[in-house]
Amino acid sequence: MLNFKLKRRNPSITTSSMSDIGFLLLIFIMLISLMNQRYEEKINYSESTVLEKTQADSNFEIWIQNNGTISADGKILDERTLEAAVINAVTENPGVRIHIIADRDTPYKYVNNAVMVLQTLQHRVVSFVVKEK
Repeated sequence: MLNFKLKRRNPSITTSSMSDIGFLLLIFIMLISLMNQRYEEKINYSESTVLEKTQADSNFEIWIQNNGTISADGKILDERTLEAAVINAVTENPGVRIHIIADRDTPYKYVNNAVMVLQTLQHRVVSFVVKEK
C-alpha cells in the first residue's frame, strides 16, 4: 500500500493586476475631472438663507465684478455684446438658464444693467447665484 501525502497550498490572491486596475482608474478619474472644468471669476459671493439648486449643465453664466466689468464664457462684454451672447446662448439651447453671478460688493447699478438687457430680450428665467450661509 502506497502512502501518499498531499501537500496543501495556502490560497493566495494575485495582486499584480490590482495595481494595473488602480492605475487605470486613476487615469480615468483624472481625465474626467479635466472635462468638467468651467470658467469662473474670483468673487465674494453674496449670501442667502433660502436657496434653490439648479442643474449646472445648461447654464449661461454672467459674471459681474465689483468694478462693473461684465464677462461671460471668459470674455469681457459690454451691454451690446452681452445681448448678442445671450441671444446666441438661447438660440443654441432654448432651455438654457441665465445665471447672474455678482461680487458681494458690486453696486446694484451694475447688476441692474445686466438685468435690463435680459428684460429687453424678455428673458424671464434668471437666477442670482449666492453662497449658502
